[in-house]
Amino acid sequence: MTGLSGETAFGPMLSGDGRPGRLWAMLPRELAAVFRPRLLDVADEVLREIQRTVPGYAQPLDGPFGKALRGGVQTAILQFVDRIAAAGAVADDRRKVFVALGVHEFEQGRNLDVLQAAYRVGARVTWRRMAEVGTRAGVPSATLCLLAEAIFAYIDELSALSVEGHAAARARATGARERRRRRLLDLLLSDPPTPIQILEEAASDAAWPLPGRLVAVAFDGPADVAGLDALEDLEDAAPRLLLAMPEERGPLAAALSGHRAAVGPPVPPHRAGRSLTAAREALQLVAANVLPDEPLTWCADHLSTLLLHKDPLLPANVSRRRLAPLAALTAKQYSRLARTLLAWLETRGNVREVADRLAIHPQTVRARAQELETMFEGRLWDPDDRFELILALRATLV
Repeated sequence: MTGLSGETAFGPMLSGDGRPGRLWAMLPRELAAVFRPRLLDVADEVLREIQRTVPGYAQPLDGPFGKALRGGVQTAILQFVDRIAAAGAVADDRRKVFVALGVHEFEQGRNLDVLQAAYRVGARVTWRRMAEVGTRAGVPSATLCLLAEAIFAYIDELSALSVEGHAAARARATGARERRRRRLLDLLLSDPPTPIQILEEAASDAAWPLPGRLVAVAFDGPADVAGLDALEDLEDAAPRLLLAMPEERGPLAAALSGHRAAVGPPVPPHRAGRSLTAAREALQLVAANVLPDEPLTWCADHLSTLLLHKDPLLPANVSRRRLAPLAALTAKQYSRLARTLLAWLETRGNVREVADRLAIHPQTVRARAQELETMFEGRLWDPDDRFELILALRATLV
């Protein structure tokens, strides 16, 4: 078959040119007539071999899956032969078939490994059968080698289309999920609180089941956090996120490493806004040196301080009224007796514990306690007085 000679085109292939457009131009167009009568036979063999060797596709070829796979194999082989006949000039109107296969793999929850394996099987079977048919038809060996390169270049092209479809489907799904999760975040943080039925519906749409209790995390600057199953808005000027109340603190602390943040107190989902407010107030108190300067502040450890500073007038009024007996003291005397009084009240008058806490002698504790009893005229044992005294001392001794 002299018209099938491809010897003159073999040199450029060996030079490494290898571009798909050149490959089609280098193949004799008459090859299409040689292979076209065997297309359906080759397609059936490819399908059988895929089912036999690719575990992910070892299932009956019925329903949408079978239709998609069979259609993809037949379209791939038909388009390949059509390109030979047209020297690669065939309109690429069938690309959507291979894009759709990538989408299908994503929708089945799979990566592209299984589909890529099927493509490789298809290329191997197609080349084997075309080589047999071509040899019987007298196609020169150089042309058959060129055909093999074209087949595998073509498979790379189909694989790229499926990667495109898979990536596009993943991007759409991710975008939709992020939009739904952002909506859920906004509903949870809304004021007034969103009705629980609406929250549950939004949580279902976002595939983020509402926990029994959750916490908010506030950041004092830009945040980049990964590895948390959280609702997040890290692009905002005041980054924040919501997540289920952690059973242990370690994993969350590790995930937030490198950030200065505060974790709000655990709350029911419809009170998430309160947890975020507390977390932001905690950051303000850290900046004001009221709370310890730590990378991660847990509001649950500082509830009384947060309560005292919720309204700046509250600690001032309580302190002025309850600590009036100490007002005439010098700063040094005030600090000494106020710290002794706080330790005395918190330990319920345990002399040894107060001495250990303040690193002083027990006899010194007894002397100061007697002085305080005199100054406060017996008010150190009234429950209401004790409570307000503790609050006032904690507010002034931070």
